[in-house]
Amino acid sequence: VVAGAGTGKTRALTYRAARLIESGVIPEAVLLLTFTRKAAREMLRRAAMLLDERTERVSGGTFHSFANMVLRQHAAEVGYASNFTILDQGDSEDVINVLRSRLGLSAKEKRFPRKQTLQRMYSATVNTLTPLEIVVAKDYPQFAGQIDDIEALARAYVAYKRANNIMDYDDLLVNLVTLLEQRDFTVYLNRQVP
Repeated sequence: VVAGAGTGKTRALTYRAARLIESGVIPEAVLLLTFTRKAAREMLRRAAMLLDERTERVSGGTFHSFANMVLRQHAAEVGYASNFTILDQGDSEDVINVLRSRLGLSAKEKRFPRKQTLQRMYSATVNTLTPLEIVVAKDYPQFAGQIDDIEALARAYVAYKRANNIMDYDDLLVNLVTLLEQRDFTVYLNRQVP
């Protein structure tokens, strides 16, 4: 469910979960995911209030925590070791900054995008399935003339993460989707994830 704040997303999802259980779906087969821990806790709390103790067996959490849980057990299937490290946004920006310096892009005479801007560009590319060149042209036209360097840095960032067994938040979601497309993972239901 995608909608603005206060439009009833949590209500719709919790009522749907309760209705599924009431109509015979086993609670362990219901998974409620959202982007924040607070919303996840609230969805599970509301679901429990609607029905009976069966809703306590509904799985729920955040997309990222669920992805982390699944990928820890199946990381090898997407080319990682199970002890991968997760970069938060600040860590991602710092890695990008180090790589920018290594590639000599910090000392350019023309202003190069800051690490925060680069991280947003790369994340937008992943999250919208839009080529980097288009993201830059549309949202960061002032840097369009530097697209070759921006793309080179993006490739270096992806290679660095792979070589060092690191995923950022976007990688968690992308790799989970890749894994789910390859296999049936119903065994992961009935687990509460933070």
